Amino acid sequence: MSLNEEHEVLLSEQPAHLWRRRKLELMHWTERDKHTVSAKKTEIWNGVEVDAELVKALSILQSAGVRTEFSCAGVSPLDEPVDHSLYAYVTLVQSEVADQFVHYALRRMRNRLLVTLEAEKGRYDLSSFFIGHNRSFCWWMEHCALQFGSRNKSSEKSVV
Repeated sequence: MSLNEEHEVLLSEQPAHLWRRRKLELMHWTERDKHTVSAKKTEIWNGVEVDAELVKALSILQSAGVRTEFSCAGVSPLDEPVDHSLYAYVTLVQSEVADQFVHYALRRMRNRLLVTLEAEKGRYDLSSFFIGHNRSFCWWMEHCALQFGSRNKSSEKSVV
């Protein structure tokens, strides 16, 4: 590996049959006709345009002390095919609290979540594992962020 190459560490563990399913979903998605149903919905959050579907999760994560860098929901292949992301994702800046959240989300979301760590850049990429599950990913991110934030506030109160 040269010094310019990025090294990603896969932290989630999906069985081989799910990787095969994912490859088939990708092939079907690329071959399918795509027509716009509605425009992608975005909001300005902390001075950055992000998908509206992720604003609440990003806000909760920020309140819990987890910094984010990028996010995209592209919540439906039918919403806006040009702007659509095959995978919803959130990029977190690595820190102790981000480490804790990633491990919590991996336990809660299991095979729905794909997590890689870019150690050189100090960031995690969390994305939906399955094609077309972007809206579900957004819901799970919000749910995990809420539960994680509540759990951390409870442990802070018990320490005080």
